[in-house]
Amino acid sequence: MTPLLAIEKLEVVYKRSITAVQGISLSMDAGKIIAILGNNGAGKTTVLRAISGFLGIDDARVTDGSIAFKGRPIANRTPNEIARLGVMLVPERDKVFPNLTVAENLAAPLALGADRVERRRREALVYEFFPRLAELKARIGGLLSGGERQMLGLGSALVCHPELLLVDELSLGLAPLVVDDLMERLVHIRRELGISIAIVEQNATVALAIADYGYVLENGRVVLEGDAERLRNHNEIKEFYLGQVGGERRSYRTVKQYRRSRRWYG
Repeated sequence: MTPLLAIEKLEVVYKRSITAVQGISLSMDAGKIIAILGNNGAGKTTVLRAISGFLGIDDARVTDGSIAFKGRPIANRTPNEIARLGVMLVPERDKVFPNLTVAENLAAPLALGADRVERRRREALVYEFFPRLAELKARIGGLLSGGERQMLGLGSALVCHPELLLVDELSLGLAPLVVDDLMERLVHIRRELGISIAIVEQNATVALAIADYGYVLENGRVVLEGDAERLRNHNEIKEFYLGQVGGERRSYRTVKQYRRSRRWYG
């Protein structure tokens, strides 16, 4: 069976000289949630931008490997082409139009792509998943709270009727209760609409709580992958995200090398 998304030995280069992603391979089946984990600079956002076609805004390009959506090659295609195929990105930054109202933000992606009846149906669906947005229809996007902006970013993607939703750092800068609520809504969206979701997160705990499968990235490479439950209980992952050495977070590789040396000399 062909996976919904298949990435093979992906390499991405910025400014024709800086390699950000080196030989990454991952896949996901339809209806699943995957988590792509790692610290700043691991290559997580680059992977999402490569899938969604937004590499060009940072002068980057897929230089090797392949990306296929439903068996169709999509590497280095434009964001508009990829969105029409059913892949939508909720970026880490610039999630909303700050000078437009909530209602206008939701209407903007549909301006050329749906008739009035269909537009209203899709907007109503967003308000069903995010009732808070229904209360804020007339509020300017720039005046929304961080959690409300995340809701609106997700809603703006949902009105485009995606098959694959790419979500970049949903938890960034938000209180834990807000993050938990948003994650529960993603699970509800997956269950009700059958949408597949790829989540990029530094917060491994919240991502693995809802994911089916996870990939850990470091320095542009996959260093560990597995079922979410296995990763949640993986001692090295716990140390990678929770352990501190002299007040400084340890890398996965550092922890792994330390454990190997301890086994060797112990």
